Formats: sequence, structure tokens, C-alpha cells
Amino acid sequence: AGVSFGIDEHKPFPAASTVKLPVVLYLYTLAADGSVDWQERLAYRPATDYQDGCGILRHHAREGQTYSLRTLATLAITLSDNVAYRMLLRRLGQDRVARFMRFLGGQTVFPRGQNVTTAADMGAYLWGLLRFTARHGRAGERLLDDLAHTIYHVGLPGELPERTLVAHKEGEIEGVANDVGIVFGERPFILAVLSRGWNEPSAGFAAIARLARLAWNALG
Repeated sequence: AGVSFGIDEHKPFPAASTVKLPVVLYLYTLAADGSVDWQERLAYRPATDYQDGCGILRHHAREGQTYSLRTLATLAITLSDNVAYRMLLRRLGQDRVARFMRFLGGQTVFPRGQNVTTAADMGAYLWGLLRFTARHGRAGERLLDDLAHTIYHVGLPGELPERTLVAHKEGEIEGVANDVGIVFGERPFILAVLSRGWNEPSAGFAAIARLARLAWNALG
């Protein structure tokens, strides 16, 4: 896997929306081996699926309305749609998702049911995505493309040269700013940054952007 370096990489942090990455990767893995069909449709159940915050389904979905697994996966990544994520987690099963995350090397996986992770675990999931892409080609490239074309680009890509390809997943809740991803260049690298204690998450993402720029310069 090459050289790695970490600071408090095993320290638990709120995962926020970065958890959507391993969940959607699990769905891609099941689809690749034929265990699920991308065209399968799930019905929206407000009692279990509604969540405020990011996304469009919280505004537009109506009880009983159905969405394909492909649509939900795309929305969960590109718009960080919370309702899409909750629908997928209901379909896949949190216990099965947790087993998959541990299989990839995750050690802090939904402890006591909480959405908590570590930078080391997120790095493991990103390595898992690269291995998946090496094995399945276009399927992995589709997920990488979604991660590279989200509506959120203030973290890892924030200070990198224009048109740098960054496949990443940001996560933000009160006081928390996270971004984890793969930066593609002459010397590609994985960078997972989890942070908390911010009065304004924008300051956290600005700090993440500076870290990514430092890594880019060091590897240039």
C-alpha cells in the first residue's frame, strides 16, 4: 500500500457524512457480484428514512414513492443526501454494512450504534475503493467519478491546482469538518482528515484545504 503517515489516526471522531462512502461502496460490491440489482426500487418511509440536513429527497420524496438503488447511491454521494443514505442503510442492514467495513480494515465501526470513525479506518475504506476499481474497472470508476463531482469542494480540493481530480467525501455537522479522499496526480495519495471543535465548519475545511496543499507540494 506504500508509505503512510498519521497523526492521531486511531482517535475516534464523529464521521458525519463520510460514512456514506463505505456504505455506498458496499452496495457497489454487492451489485458487482450480482447480489443486488441496480434497478431494484425502494419505497420511501418517512418514519424511518427522513433526516434533515443535506440533500433533496427530504423536500421532494413522498411516502411510498420509489427510487432505484442507482439513484439513491448517486444522490448519497453527489449531494450527500441524508434520506438516500438512510434508505440504503435500511436496505443493506447496518450489521452487514459493519461487517463489510471491518473486512476492509475498519476497527472503529458504529461503536454502541454511534456514527463514529477514525482517519485510519477511512483510509482503509479508500484503499478498499481502489482495490474494487482495480478488480471491477468501470463500476469503480463510476463511484470515483461521483466522488469527484459532488457539490462540495471546499475541503481537499480547496487549494489544489485547478482541474486536479479529487475523489472525496466531505462531512459536516456542528463543530465538525471532515474530508476523506484520493488525490490523483503524478503521485496519487490518500488523505483522510477528521476534525472537530470549530465554531465555523468553514474554518475547518479551510484548514483541510491547506493540509491537502502541503501534501501535494511534498509529493510534487
